[in-house]
Amino acid sequence: MIQKISLLLLLLIQISLSAQKKVLDHEDYKIWSTVQDETIASDGSHVLYSIERGEKDHYLKVQDGKGDFVLEYDRGEKGHFTYDSKYAVFSIKAWKDSVVAMKKRKVKKKDLPKDSLGIFHLENKSLVKIGNIKSYKVPEKWSGYIAYQLEEIKKEKKEEEKDSTTAKEKKKDKPKKVGKDNGYHLVLRNLENGNQDTIKFVKDYTFAKKGRYLAYTTTGATKDDNAGAFVLNLETNLTTTLHQAEKAKYFKLNFSDSGKNLGFVVDTDTTKIQLRPNELYLWQEGKSSAEKLMDNASTPHNYVVSKYGDVHFSKDESKLFFGLAKPPIEKDTTLLDEEIVNVEVWTYDEPKLYTVQELQLKNDTVQSFTTAIHLNNKQVVPLANSIYMNTELGDEGNAKFALVNTSIPYELPSQWTARRDYNYMVINTTTGDTQLELKKVPQMQLSPKANYGYGYNRVDSTWFAYNLTSGSYKALTKNKSFYSEENDYPNFPWAYGSAGWIKDDKAIIIYDRYDLWKFNPDSGAAEKLTNGRSTKTVYRYQNLDDEKKYIDPNEKWILSTFNETSKDAGYAEFNPKNNSVKQLIQGPYRYSSLQKAKMSDALLYSRESFETFPDIRLTNLNFTKDLKLSDANPQQAAYNWGSIELVNWTSLNGKELSGMLVKPENFDPNKKYPLLVNFYERSSDGIHRHRYPKPERSTINYSFFTSRGYVIFNPDVEYRVGYPGESAYNCVIPGVTSLIEKGFIDAANIGVQGHSWGGYQIAYLVTKTDIFKAAESGAPVPNMISAYGGIRWWTGLSRQFQYEHTQSRIGGTPWEYPARYIENSPIFNIDKINTPLLIMHNDADGHVPWYQGIEFFVSLRRLGKPSWFLNYNGEPHWPLKYQNRTDFSIRMAQFFDHYLKGEPKPMWMERGVPPMEKGIKQGYDLLKESDED
Repeated sequence: MIQKISLLLLLLIQISLSAQKKVLDHEDYKIWSTVQDETIASDGSHVLYSIERGEKDHYLKVQDGKGDFVLEYDRGEKGHFTYDSKYAVFSIKAWKDSVVAMKKRKVKKKDLPKDSLGIFHLENKSLVKIGNIKSYKVPEKWSGYIAYQLEEIKKEKKEEEKDSTTAKEKKKDKPKKVGKDNGYHLVLRNLENGNQDTIKFVKDYTFAKKGRYLAYTTTGATKDDNAGAFVLNLETNLTTTLHQAEKAKYFKLNFSDSGKNLGFVVDTDTTKIQLRPNELYLWQEGKSSAEKLMDNASTPHNYVVSKYGDVHFSKDESKLFFGLAKPPIEKDTTLLDEEIVNVEVWTYDEPKLYTVQELQLKNDTVQSFTTAIHLNNKQVVPLANSIYMNTELGDEGNAKFALVNTSIPYELPSQWTARRDYNYMVINTTTGDTQLELKKVPQMQLSPKANYGYGYNRVDSTWFAYNLTSGSYKALTKNKSFYSEENDYPNFPWAYGSAGWIKDDKAIIIYDRYDLWKFNPDSGAAEKLTNGRSTKTVYRYQNLDDEKKYIDPNEKWILSTFNETSKDAGYAEFNPKNNSVKQLIQGPYRYSSLQKAKMSDALLYSRESFETFPDIRLTNLNFTKDLKLSDANPQQAAYNWGSIELVNWTSLNGKELSGMLVKPENFDPNKKYPLLVNFYERSSDGIHRHRYPKPERSTINYSFFTSRGYVIFNPDVEYRVGYPGESAYNCVIPGVTSLIEKGFIDAANIGVQGHSWGGYQIAYLVTKTDIFKAAESGAPVPNMISAYGGIRWWTGLSRQFQYEHTQSRIGGTPWEYPARYIENSPIFNIDKINTPLLIMHNDADGHVPWYQGIEFFVSLRRLGKPSWFLNYNGEPHWPLKYQNRTDFSIRMAQFFDHYLKGEPKPMWMERGVPPMEKGIKQGYDLLKESDED
């Protein structure tokens, strides 16, 4: 009896504690944190990351392999370990609130607090802080030094100096100032002994990847000195002057990996001529200065040396690559503004729409074409040119082949087909001869050793390989299912992708829906490596070494796993010698952020679920230990949260569907809950994604609304080409009714919310059903006919492809299928809408033209339908600024609370926010009953 009373008492205490949990509110966004910039030391001994709280300040954390904190530093971020794992270096920012306060006091930008640098010795726990930092760099593959640039440090003049200096003398003796034009002082610090050297007015600097060299360019130590490029050998402490000239400008300073070669471009002309006389230089170890390799007089005909093209070396350091460019179109600088004709001339058969050309103008202006110089004989081999503009180098530049391509002949139809073909040439990097020429083929790339060109052809759903030596073509997956089995677009299906190539190009690993397959690129012989299809388990290769360009057949591989039925995920070990799979870790989580230490078996990863924040964890290659390191949001335990589960129902077409159902904490099946429906296309695979409280840019925040007593339903949608609106209806509405039948949904209080494609579907649904009491439709398309002829302003592309072949799924043009465009456009049935609507569409939307949202709103307004329109000025497809996202979250919550929970109407819904009050009064105040009457 006593035991039963004790258990009952314990249960009552637990219920009481649960009842005392807080409900999430908008102010709580500020206390939720994310983990950023996690990294592990090369030897696996320490882990570094930063916690960003409320999208404001960062808090740097360094922990050892046992999880013990060795450093916690407020305002620290963007940390790195030195290659020898002895030091952690990081930036230190000012408190954001302090900066905001200074801005409110009208403090000038140049006088705001500058960043500091933190250098932490992991062994003796000593910390060095250096203020006024502009930038810093550490060597990638060696250690012992750090280089950092300082912002200008102003020195106050003594009063007598101020009085005795005339204006004329001041102008004459004005010292050279640190800044963007002159450069910044560079400090080279020895990390072991703390010794420092300062190099003045440095514009650019770089360490060699492996060799102990530092290169830098300066504008001269004083205003009378020449600019110059230099190399410092940190083994001998000797500096070599590579080049010097009055007011010279240097570009693309870059070492070979060893540091024994250095390339750069220089412009020594002090006039303002439009065709700049750029020159390419090379320094080699042992030389007393750099050698000029090319200038505009020695370039191939009608090309000039580019200051924009990357200067870099092949991995074996036998070749230097740089950029050639077409001479610029020179402007007539004598014309006045009123004499210049400003007209756009668009033509019907241009490969690129004028709006695309406009957006790409800057890139086109700096376009350069990759060219090789062989260092042994200085032979110049152009690879790309003004026709074949794009280059892929094989084997990190070592290969005898390079792949160049152009898509220009096929640009015009790509704007409505959503597919692009290419012409390719395989260029011999030694002779410049064309080894192979291919016309109108899908996009392809080089195998790691450049023995093959390979890719996926959507038209015949086939992976293919070209042997670049013989020129032979092999269809690897013809008539096999290596393409999307769930494709519901009016287009050819995409592939599932490729894991990469086995060492020395022996084979390629290609994915089907579930498994890894090994293909011989010459014979096409295939071998299935895993057996995921039988259990609906998706296996995918995880690359743990970015520097390895191939998959090693002599090492065990780590594969991610995902079960399509249960949605459980994990990692498995694959042994390529016997094709065996051993599951290492698995559970009802989403796993990500896998990162291996460079010189040990230590691994970082994270796991998350609706209830579990993705804190970083430390383990090993076998996952035999599991140490949680970060604890970003311990406060979550004090709040009502919720749970998530899979639900199933049958569509009106008879298809079995899945979706996510989110329930409040302490859910009571005997209660009636307001329901929010939120959907896009298929989302149920993301059931274990953690959704922490934050002001969302375009959707409801699941944890926020469940904490406040809502149930949330996210149904998957399957589409029938030509009938996207009807497809949404056939999937979503029976899903909602199936929940109502369970008895815990208040059928009189159901809302729906979605954005972009989701916003369109909601606009369609409310013309067909009154099941929703309120709806938020973000960036919707109510009129597919007018939207078809619109522009996606972020890219300049015509929107035609979207309707003919991609997401909108009409399957053709308005003149081919006029009925489909009308039937799927809510504007033609807008009089049938009885659901109050909140619409958000911003005037800088680069995806969906915002006149679509206006068209929707003014039509509703014309009919007197309750509706509200939000436009966050200058914001794109979604509001990005924190204050705007917060505002949207507040208004959306007030909107749904009013209609679905009977809360009072906010002032902005009653009278809007007049222009004279914009930015001053937000209208959040809730009306009293007497006010509403």
